[in-house]
Amino acid sequence: MSEPNKNDVMTYQKVGVIGAGVMGTGVAQNLAQRGMRAVLVDVSETVLTKARETIFNSLRVAGMFRRDDAPAADPEQTVGMIEFTTDYTRLADVEFVVENVVEKLAIKTEIYPRLDAICPPECIFAANTSAISITKLGGFTKRPDKVLGMHFMNPVPMKSMVEVIRGHHTSEETLVRGKAFLAQLGKEAVVVNDMPGFVSNRVLMLTVNEAVWLVQDQVASAADVDKIFRSCFGHKMGPLETGDLIGLDTILFSLDELYAAYGDPKFRRCPLLQKMVDAGLHGRKSGEGFYKYSV
Repeated sequence: MSEPNKNDVMTYQKVGVIGAGVMGTGVAQNLAQRGMRAVLVDVSETVLTKARETIFNSLRVAGMFRRDDAPAADPEQTVGMIEFTTDYTRLADVEFVVENVVEKLAIKTEIYPRLDAICPPECIFAANTSAISITKLGGFTKRPDKVLGMHFMNPVPMKSMVEVIRGHHTSEETLVRGKAFLAQLGKEAVVVNDMPGFVSNRVLMLTVNEAVWLVQDQVASAADVDKIFRSCFGHKMGPLETGDLIGLDTILFSLDELYAAYGDPKFRRCPLLQKMVDAGLHGRKSGEGFYKYSV
């Protein structure tokens, strides 16, 4: 990372991305589109192969959805900016890490000490989590002052706003560097304080879960629930369409984390949501949730 001066801003050249699921793939694509090298790490070669294909296909059609300030990119050249690997040691020289693994604390507990041992001491860790406390994640490292939350929205390359979470130990310098990183991605930051779920998901998960209850209780069909939110409130997507986009498994894990954190029964997951996840109906990424999709 180049050091800032009065006439310059800090810039990043190489960034680690942990987890090649929907969000990690989107972050890696966004990095490459903005001219940064990305090291995309996952435990599965199959998942990495799918991520490569997803990014390439996404770039082929990105032009029609491109914001005015986002540069056009050749798919082959852009994918070439991303290293797809299962080897964590490839993160030894990265300047920034965005962690995007599944929303399970037990898995994250194993990852952060590993990153701490491999990455340079000045490297910042950004947790792209839906609900887990940033302060808790920082406690798994020897650098809690360099840990912050970055809750990206899906699809990452097309969303210009990121919810940034300040953990108890997160330093002002880390926040400044985090904002500079997001600016390099063409994104704006809204900084909030650390409580499980933060702002967006503390409200959104309740909304999606309650919409699932409406379907389970046969108050309305999924299509009609979403139609009411689109037509009456002007939302671009209804809550169940949003749940399918995020991933119903992620919704379930997030509700569990919020229930454990607050002990409030309002976060109790709907039985229909659990049944759908058990059946493998995770939404867009699996091809079916409340709606069917081509994958």
